[in-house]
Amino acid sequence: MAKICSIQNIPVGQGQPFVVISGPCIIESEAHTLACAEALVKLSEKLGIPLIFKASYDKANRSSIHSFRGPGLEKGLKILEKVKKTFCLPVTTDIHEPSHAKPVAEVCDLLQIPAFLCRQTDLLLAAAATKKPVNIKKGQFLAPWDMRNVVDKFLAMDNDKIILTDRGTCFGYNNLVSDMRSLIVLQEFGYPVCFDASHSAQLPGGLGDQTGGQRHYIPTLAKAAIAAGAHLLFIESHPNPAEAKSDATTVMPYDSLEKLLTELKKLHSLILSFSC
Repeated sequence: MAKICSIQNIPVGQGQPFVVISGPCIIESEAHTLACAEALVKLSEKLGIPLIFKASYDKANRSSIHSFRGPGLEKGLKILEKVKKTFCLPVTTDIHEPSHAKPVAEVCDLLQIPAFLCRQTDLLLAAAATKKPVNIKKGQFLAPWDMRNVVDKFLAMDNDKIILTDRGTCFGYNNLVSDMRSLIVLQEFGYPVCFDASHSAQLPGGLGDQTGGQRHYIPTLAKAAIAAGAHLLFIESHPNPAEAKSDATTVMPYDSLEKLLTELKKLHSLILSFSC
């Protein structure tokens, strides 16, 4: 049975309620981020689904030098702190450098390791040293069983507050494939498992200087992940995807997100009933 990992007051793991991590891919402005958080909190309360709010202060792995990266560490953390205090909401963001782990941990309830960086030992050790829960995304280039080495790095720092996330695997050029067997393998490590339905629908570099995506596949992938036993889902959202400054092709509009979450909650309850 997977260990329970608590994010603020939200338990994540086997037998626990369905949880969603959502928010815009990137912090576009303070006003925009607060408006997104407010809309998602209302949706969370309406559906009775625990929410962890996510937005990045810096996207250090953008395809193009000209792409918007975000407000940066200092300003971004102030905005995330305001979201947390205003809405009494757990927040998460990704870190790209070891020096960012400590200041992010002072604000965020959950740290996130980007998939591209899941083998960066210094980054992992710095995140683990904060003793905060950490969501580690499996690299697109890794087999799921290779995440054992990542887990071992965390355990070496005496931190077992781990969530493991699958976000698809490289399959030829500019494409990803989601193998739901990966979720089963990750569960065998004994920690909560998340499925990133947004980034699994990406076409990396598919637009030349930008990452493309196939948003219409997100509902199918999300449902398959819940059926395979995922404990929570990562689904980025935006009030107007066409104007999103990052991942415009895979963030979900709120009306579509509400419909999908309603279906996913029912599916999760059904799957949970089989194990009772």
